[in-house]
Amino acid sequence: MIYTVTLNPSIDYIVEVEDFRLGNLNRMKRDLKLPGGKGINVSRVLNQLEVQNKAIGFLGGFTGRYIEEWLREESISSDFVYVADDTRINIKLKAGHETEINGTGPVIRENEADALLQKLVTLTADDIVILSGSVPPSLGGDFYDKLISVCKQSEAEFVIDTTGTALKEALAHKPLLVKPNHHELAELFGVTINSKEEIITYGRKLLEAGAKHVLVSMAEEGALFITGNEVYHAVAPVGNVKNSVGAGDSMIAGFVGTLSLTGDLLEAFRAGVASGSATAFSDDLADREHIEQLRPLIQISQV
Repeated sequence: MIYTVTLNPSIDYIVEVEDFRLGNLNRMKRDLKLPGGKGINVSRVLNQLEVQNKAIGFLGGFTGRYIEEWLREESISSDFVYVADDTRINIKLKAGHETEINGTGPVIRENEADALLQKLVTLTADDIVILSGSVPPSLGGDFYDKLISVCKQSEAEFVIDTTGTALKEALAHKPLLVKPNHHELAELFGVTINSKEEIITYGRKLLEAGAKHVLVSMAEEGALFITGNEVYHAVAPVGNVKNSVGAGDSMIAGFVGTLSLTGDLLEAFRAGVASGSATAFSDDLADREHIEQLRPLIQISQV
């Protein structure tokens, strides 16, 4: 079973305004409300790929109920801890450029945090846990460490998709996969990266620090997959980019879901790039039909 953990979900309220004027009354051209949160995005794409998974994390209030009902309608299994405060709303304002205004999220109390940890005590060595996104400030900086500790006790594999100190500290525990984009990779090491060769150099440092596999997304330049002594490059398919939200989560879903079904690393890489691209070309997350259309177009070469 694959478990996705979203500690700070959201409703993503996407608002499109044709001629936005600050300080004036503006009318929406179009709006859309979607369940948000990196782990939830992974679950939704895994579901499209028909990979069994369960979404867990924290939900609260009317916003939390909205997300849970959406997942239920998509037949996604979930087992969230309900918290006293409301799940946040993130605003994505599209007016020429895209502007994001993200909520801080609910305060998570100690008993609520403990309840989530208890949901993972039944993990086995056959399970994969995907840890994605930011940690609510009330949980403290070490909550991912606690989740990883539960995974390690059960010998379950884990994937971590976060940045900064939380990612660095997770590497020693040998995550199955880490997936920074090239900007996040540079920020992680405090450097400027100007070439594919430099991405490979710093991607290998993640392997040396403990990661089993590294995926680095590079937007229109495709992605690099670094594993063992080998490096592979996938060319991104051509398409009209509509949506930057969730493409990285979709890549993780395609990779981990396919790897869990087939055990084939290169096919997992291909599915990851196809899934990320399909989301980038969609208003919402990728659907199965679009992923399958793109999958055979993904060209992979060894670097």
